[in-house]
Amino acid sequence: MNQNRRKANLQIRLIEKNDNAAVAEIIRLVMTEFKAVGCGYSINDSEVDNMHAAYASERHAFYIVELDGKILGCGGYGPLTDAEEDTCELRKMYFRSELRGLGVGTQLLKLCLEDAIKAGFRYCYLETMDNMEQARRLYGKHGFKYLDKRMGNTGHTSCGTWMAREL
Repeated sequence: MNQNRRKANLQIRLIEKNDNAAVAEIIRLVMTEFKAVGCGYSINDSEVDNMHAAYASERHAFYIVELDGKILGCGGYGPLTDAEEDTCELRKMYFRSELRGLGVGTQLLKLCLEDAIKAGFRYCYLETMDNMEQARRLYGKHGFKYLDKRMGNTGHTSCGTWMAREL
């Protein structure tokens, strides 16, 4: 299937309750692929099995990415814990391998940042891993800068790359 046809069958939408199992599967699959399965990684977050409820609050949003009706990616944002009120965190942006390289990361990232601005945030922070090179390139391309130390309290003590940008 050519790339233009694939993009025509792509949909990014807010998570619904019945998406929880598929999203949890993606998070666990991708984190395992990148060997992020121990203590201090988002794979262990209590919200993983119920992302719909975890992002139902004000100033939170979580999206799923469907291709040909199948959920293949996800990501969202919410306030950064123990940080300034104007700072959000980009959270759990993961894609199955068949979705990577289609420009979907850029689409979802832009949507999250635009919505975060509308929600009143001025800064966006994220944590990722050194071996997630494609993700780090994406974030750098969209204005995220490397930080010397983490911000706030994400609970992800095993992530070694911290980045932020002004919105």
